Amino acid sequence: MAAFDRDSFDSFDPWDPDFVADPYPGYAELRDRGRVHYYEPTDQWLVPHHADVSALLRDRRLGRTYTHRYTHEDFGRTPPSPEHEPFHTLNDHGMLDLEPPDHTRIRRLVSKAFTPRTVERLKPYVRSLADELVGRLVEAGGGDLLTDVAEPLPVAVIAEMLGIPEPDRAPLRPWSADICGMYELNPSEETAARAVRASLEFSEYLRTLIAARREKPGDDLVSGLIAAHDEDDDRLTEQEMVSTCALLLNAGHEATVNATVNGWWALFRNPAQLAALRADHSLVPTAVEELMRYDTPLQLFERWVLDEIEIDGTTIPRGAEVAMLFGSANHDPAVFTAPDRLDLARRDNPHISFSAGIHYCIGAPLARIELAASMTALLEHAPALRLAAEPERKPNFVIRGLKGLPVEV
Repeated sequence: MAAFDRDSFDSFDPWDPDFVADPYPGYAELRDRGRVHYYEPTDQWLVPHHADVSALLRDRRLGRTYTHRYTHEDFGRTPPSPEHEPFHTLNDHGMLDLEPPDHTRIRRLVSKAFTPRTVERLKPYVRSLADELVGRLVEAGGGDLLTDVAEPLPVAVIAEMLGIPEPDRAPLRPWSADICGMYELNPSEETAARAVRASLEFSEYLRTLIAARREKPGDDLVSGLIAAHDEDDDRLTEQEMVSTCALLLNAGHEATVNATVNGWWALFRNPAQLAALRADHSLVPTAVEELMRYDTPLQLFERWVLDEIEIDGTTIPRGAEVAMLFGSANHDPAVFTAPDRLDLARRDNPHISFSAGIHYCIGAPLARIELAASMTALLEHAPALRLAAEPERKPNFVIRGLKGLPVEV
């Protein structure tokens, strides 16, 4: 068994600021040392290779939950603390943390409201909003790319989709940030308390919004979720709608915000690539994909082992947790030529930043539209955009981002 050894794996430490700042050399060491490693501090099996991560995302012997088949006791796991129940109620009824048949049913119903046409119809709004936000940044002579462009764009887009009135939108980003804190490794009680409070407040707001849309439907996603049904007239429950809306906000903007600032920070550190992009805006589509790969906004994704599996001769038992290292998989030289080089023209780019299998990100098309819109707006309206000060990275490992990105125009 490839087990955790503090001397051998000192380059992998998700609580070390140096590792969080640049985890990719540590990932290379993990890949060199084998295909799977037991990591005692989090009681997880780390999987660093692209082929294994890609296969496991599609392997039905693993799941985002186990409660559809086992009790906590059967699975050898301690039930969640009762104090954390509001977070788990909100989180566990969303598609991301469900398995078939519930996942299949909910995703099918959500897809009836979250259609390609719905996303395509948002394109002019997204581009107009990106132009407006970048215009303000230019008028001010610069600012924080995180708070001035990266955050408000996807939050406003998701709020617009859900039909959340503008005066109600201020708490959305703080709620999302507090809830997403629970996705980090071994979150503290203080983090859990913030997530519980945000879950309660956001759930209460969404129930009020859903009730209003039942009375007076609109041309928005909440109204679409209320109306969605299949041939047997199966519909989403209120809790499923609340959890779906929360998931769309959290997943729908958290990755986009971090991909934006991670991407521009990478461009500033690779001036030749930035110059090529400025000279040829047709590179934007491949640049979006490459920046998602190069500095992955979601570094790790977990799965429970529902039935015993084997990786490279190592048996991983039922009840174990597998941590698939997306950041490592996206830098695997077996798949990507010169993976540590930023190449905005890279065509062969099967990155897994949007996951794979039945949990492939339903919002991926929208995220690509948002990233392309903000990048294009910055290239057109702020062609001389430059870094104003060295950014500070957030201490989080799983959700990778910056505290801010100061820029000058």
